[in-house]
Amino acid sequence: MVDSTAAIDLLLHRNSMKLVQAPGPSDEELEKILSAAMTAPDHGAIRPWRFKVIRGKEAIKAFADLSYELRQASDTPFDEEKLASSKAWLYEVPLIIAVATQVNHQVTHKIDEVEQYLATGAAMTQILNASHFLGYGAFWSTGIATYIEEFQEALGFDPLDYRLQGFIAIGTPRMPTPQKERPNYKDFTDVWP
Repeated sequence: MVDSTAAIDLLLHRNSMKLVQAPGPSDEELEKILSAAMTAPDHGAIRPWRFKVIRGKEAIKAFADLSYELRQASDTPFDEEKLASSKAWLYEVPLIIAVATQVNHQVTHKIDEVEQYLATGAAMTQILNASHFLGYGAFWSTGIATYIEEFQEALGFDPLDYRLQGFIAIGTPRMPTPQKERPNYKDFTDVWP
């Protein structure tokens, strides 16, 4: 029997943690994290999410260097300070999961494209939650080069059929996870009619 109070408490205290380091999740833990993603709501069971796992110093560095190279060549390059702080962050991350939506154009007449993006976002949320429940810090980033087509293509996501949603950095928190003050749900909720 699951202790529902403990589970809800874990969920209510989940916060993003950008500053992570090794060790990252083991193979067994990564399997649990990705299996949790499979529980996301998915209208039509089309499973639009696609994952690329990047782990290990060399792979992370190659991922980071390519993203920085493309970002610096774009219309919105980082200034030197932002570039240095971003590198200092990302080079320490032990595990990255890049996530894309594979848009199923054959079912868009029945299942709107937006719903396919929402399902992928829900899968990403499950990755964040599972990582937190296992004691890891996790951070969903769309920065650096997420929206640059060459980066998406380099990850193996053809822009004609895929849309990169960002990447999730996962590892051991470098410090205690700061707790944010959350808004009261009542400020966002009305009763109808």
